[in-house]
Amino acid sequence: MNLKFQFNKISQLQLIKQLGVRQKALPTLKNKESALRLEVKKARDTASALEAQVQERMQDLEIFMKLWTEFDPSLLSIKEVKIKTRKIAGVKTPELEEICYESLPFNLFSAPSWYLDGIVMLKELSRLKIEREFFVRKMQILEQVRKKTTQKVNLYENVQIPAFEDAILRIKRFLEDEENLSKAAQKILKNRLEVSQ
Repeated sequence: MNLKFQFNKISQLQLIKQLGVRQKALPTLKNKESALRLEVKKARDTASALEAQVQERMQDLEIFMKLWTEFDPSLLSIKEVKIKTRKIAGVKTPELEEICYESLPFNLFSAPSWYLDGIVMLKELSRLKIEREFFVRKMQILEQVRKKTTQKVNLYENVQIPAFEDAILRIKRFLEDEENLSKAAQKILKNRLEVSQ
């Protein structure tokens, strides 16, 4: 990192202040990164578990595949998916609140008897798929923010803090050298004045 600074006390104080800000922010950023990493893992595990449940339900429906050909798909539709947002480590993530279905009425006497069970199965399967999509999206959002946080932690730890410390040290050495030269010049001047008298 190429820091621009002047070799004076004011510049040194400004660099010390900026270094302090970064050193105070670093533990918070590290905590945020670890919290996000944990939440990403939880979301990934939940999405995987829901995917397994979806596959299990699909296998259950395979048995009735011949019956599904006579099912009228217009009987059930998703009317609305209600979403709420939840903050995790300062990041807004979507969360499934409720799925509203719209069922068209059908004649229970003329329709096959399994239609009611079929509608329940479809609702459950669609709920699982939608819920899985929410966890996948949540995982993607959190992973993206986690990567940015990790980059910021690395920037602070490996680039900015060492650069500020180095600059402060260089200014300190320069000011010390300048002070030593000034004292030496004063001694020489004092000695010359004493000799000339």
